Amino acid sequence: MRCEVVAVGTELLLGQIVDTNSSWIGEQLALAGIDCHRHTAVGDNRNRMRDALAEALGRADAVIVTGGLGPTQDDITRDVVAEVLGVDLVRDDALVERIEAVFGGRGRAMPSNNLRQAEVPVGARAIEQMPGTAPGLVCPVGEGGDDSPRVLYAVPGVPWEMRQMMEGQWEWGLA
Repeated sequence: MRCEVVAVGTELLLGQIVDTNSSWIGEQLALAGIDCHRHTAVGDNRNRMRDALAEALGRADAVIVTGGLGPTQDDITRDVVAEVLGVDLVRDDALVERIEAVFGGRGRAMPSNNLRQAEVPVGARAIEQMPGTAPGLVCPVGEGGDDSPRVLYAVPGVPWEMRQMMEGQWEWGLA
């Protein structure tokens, strides 16, 4: 299996945050015997993100995207993933309930902008592990060049959230 990692966030390119996610993911893939061919960092720019994801999907069987799943306007990973896959986003009511429960557990009401986090590309599913309010996504892509299915995984950029989701990778079919 050929895999690539795409880290999303302008803060990575500006040196404001060190991309520890890609190195940790690469290490975990190597330990699982999965070939990671590239790590790419891209800013919060729709066109550059779209190009980076499309190029990675053109080369790899699996692409892991980290970052851009939050509730703010610059968190556009789910939108770009849907665009690259040629599908719409749909609101997942079960995810709305899970996100509301996270806020409720903190004694707070969920802000309306967090509803964006419950939007999922058609055909995708949320990753069961959800330590924060940003659900990860498993997005089937279709058939690869050797007739094997390809997949895009999207996980949060917050390192402890990403790691908890990645530690469930065996359930995703990565290994």
